[in-house]
Amino acid sequence: MSAVLLFWMEPMFAKMILPLLGGSPSVWNTCIVFYQTLLLLGYFYAHATTKWFGLRAQAVLHVLLLLLVFITLPVDVAKGWTPPISSNPVLWLFLLLLISVGLPFFTLSATAPLLQKWFAFTVHPSAKDPYFLYSASNLGSLIGLLGYPLLIEAYLSLSLQAKSWSVSYILLAAMISACAIMALKSSRIGMRHLNSETIDASLGLKATQRIRWVLLAFVPSSLLLGVTNYITTDIAQVPLLWIIPLAIYLISFVLVFSPKPVIPHRLMVRVQPFLLVPLAILFYWGFIKIVAWPFIPFHLLVFFVTAMVCHGEIAHSRPSTFHLTEYYLWISVGGVLGGVFNTLVAPQVFNSFAEYPLMIAIACLLRPSLDSDQRPYKRWFDLGLPLASLILFSLSKIGMRYFVQGRDTLGILELIVFILISCIVGVVCFSFQHRPIRFGFGMGAILLVGFLWTGEQEQILYKERNFFGIHKVVHDPKGDYHLLFHGTTLHGAQSLNPMRTHEPLTYFYPTGPLGQVFGVFPRNPDHAQVAIIGLGTGSAAGYARPGQHWTFYEIDLAVERIAKDTRYFTFLKDCPAKVSVVLGDARLSLANATDHSYDLIVLDAFNSDAIPIHLLTREALNLFLVKLSESGVMVFHISNRYLDLKPILGHLAHDLDLVGFVQDDMELSEAEKKAKKAPSTWAVMARQSPDLNRLAADHRWKPLSSTPGARLWTDDFSNIVSVFKWTLPGIKK
Repeated sequence: MSAVLLFWMEPMFAKMILPLLGGSPSVWNTCIVFYQTLLLLGYFYAHATTKWFGLRAQAVLHVLLLLLVFITLPVDVAKGWTPPISSNPVLWLFLLLLISVGLPFFTLSATAPLLQKWFAFTVHPSAKDPYFLYSASNLGSLIGLLGYPLLIEAYLSLSLQAKSWSVSYILLAAMISACAIMALKSSRIGMRHLNSETIDASLGLKATQRIRWVLLAFVPSSLLLGVTNYITTDIAQVPLLWIIPLAIYLISFVLVFSPKPVIPHRLMVRVQPFLLVPLAILFYWGFIKIVAWPFIPFHLLVFFVTAMVCHGEIAHSRPSTFHLTEYYLWISVGGVLGGVFNTLVAPQVFNSFAEYPLMIAIACLLRPSLDSDQRPYKRWFDLGLPLASLILFSLSKIGMRYFVQGRDTLGILELIVFILISCIVGVVCFSFQHRPIRFGFGMGAILLVGFLWTGEQEQILYKERNFFGIHKVVHDPKGDYHLLFHGTTLHGAQSLNPMRTHEPLTYFYPTGPLGQVFGVFPRNPDHAQVAIIGLGTGSAAGYARPGQHWTFYEIDLAVERIAKDTRYFTFLKDCPAKVSVVLGDARLSLANATDHSYDLIVLDAFNSDAIPIHLLTREALNLFLVKLSESGVMVFHISNRYLDLKPILGHLAHDLDLVGFVQDDMELSEAEKKAKKAPSTWAVMARQSPDLNRLAADHRWKPLSSTPGARLWTDDFSNIVSVFKWTLPGIKK
């Protein structure tokens, strides 16, 4: 139950703070690092109190700590906190989490090692080996993880979630207090289990074993965030997709610590190279364009097997119960270091998700050795053979790039050479599997060559990674365009043809819904005030006219920097209207604008597939209406590959007594595709029907409709699962 409450609190509080930081995946990753840090402190508390106090003093202290948490209930965001605009908000978010949920999370995080230690003092037949309870703990975590989006979020508002969590915590505190009483009653008899042999064995714990535990926990923790970032940013930004890697991570703990493991550890060790080598080859040939979707299950399978191998090594090397709390402490240290590396270190060191393949190589170094021969010449080969392979792999990659340069497809001869080189690379690396050092450095050689000799570098003009993700400016030589990508999502484009430089492209194309809107709005075009939420490349500024004032609201400093850099995009520079960019979350920033000042508010924050939910609630629309003039119009860009947002807007319009229309502009001519128009879906709302008469007369615009019985999205309730498109399309750029 303690684990369920931990994994109930994590997404619940992350959802509470999303209105402050937008919908960035980094919010969740930063929360994970915070939770891992608190988990480490909880494990340290369990270890320190076990070492310094007797069972009675420890039990009394922990019960008092459980009662102290009551003053923090119900869980809520600390008031008066505003995120920084011009700096990385990670430290700010850490402090907010600490003040808001630090005490209850810290207290709950100590439950697993404490209860297992108390159990070891009892006369139960399994008291000598209580580690199976760690499997139960992770099973509870899995139940909490899956139960939140499917049950809790779907039926309970945030305020009701917090109250229900508080009631559940009170029940848990009573249960743990009962466990403390039971442990105290049986402790005298149970002390026989801690005999002199157990104590003597514990004294022999070596520093190398502690370091190995840390590393074995570090790699899966880093891989968890690495593979999550990779598949949700570089492959597909599917909402809730992050749940799958975390579920796999927890399942691996459940399986390896089970009393009777379902999957033999030795089988996972044998299977691992058959998956890692093909994955390394995929990274090696990174410039070859492949269909990304089918490879998501493959990446997840690699992560599962690797986590099973690392966690299996941890489980097989578990010490006696005398050293139980220290054992969990070192495992937690590794988990925290993995999260810190991915969240704080990697974004500063890499401009791509290079930490993912790096951890794959390190995982190979941590494999158990299948070759006991330690003769000196074999040790030299452990370094010499990977070095020779590095040279071979580099030459083959450079040669292959020379043959296929400037082509998207391979000829018969090039395809044969490609397959032959892949087989050679795979066989060479696969032959290293029995010796971890040789295998790890061999895999590292493949991955290093893949990253150093990529085939797309001459097309990438600029690349930056920050808290909000990876931004990439690409030159498309076929149509002579500059493109801005955030992960796999196109955020705007500009033609380099002087005749088309001012033309809005992609989702903002003149023949599309937004072009139609600007063809009839605003009503006073010479002095209009226009607000655009979401800057992108500044494409919408192509519709501006002299005398107007356009205000862009943008949360990401990197996006503003790219849009203003005339080497890449000139929409803002060439805009005939007065333009200003306001940094920060749109709701927080827009609240400072003058009431009823905007004739047009365009919300373009939804073209990424990680939508900012807090901009689609009743409270958000009420704010927009306050800032909108009496005859003003709201425009929503709701193009999304995985979510159908039309019913949400329809329900909001009905609730607020607004008039609304929507257009799906999905059928494009070949000429439009060639001219860089993208399919899109847009909706418009206004207070009165006459305000939208000119669009209503256009048959392409359909009335917004609400779904009967659907719950209205508010700051207190939203449910992404209810609007998910279960038929997933292919990835399009």
